[in-house]
Amino acid sequence: MLKHCVFMNYKAEVNAIERKDVMENLAKLMGQVDGLLAFEYGDNLDFENKSGIYQDGFIVTFKDRQSHLAYEAHPEHIKAGGRLVDMCVGGHNGIIVFDLDVGGK
Repeated sequence: MLKHCVFMNYKAEVNAIERKDVMENLAKLMGQVDGLLAFEYGDNLDFENKSGIYQDGFIVTFKDRQSHLAYEAHPEHIKAGGRLVDMCVGGHNGIIVFDLDVGGK
């Protein structure tokens, strides 16, 4: 199983409604991409004061890498992902991604 973890540092002018809209568009891929098992998103609570520049994030759970590749290539992901990049400080540089293999090892 693969966890695709994405965290965003938004430009100051990006409001909460815009942020929620892009997350909901990505969440709509549930049921459209085989092997996409879960999509969760939320605000960064930063209890340890280590990641304050990242206002929120999302985690997508995939069955395997093939499912992740199908998600990456899906036209709705490309559209929403492009919008997300435009919303972040420095474009791609305002986004951090971790892909974790959480399969039984």
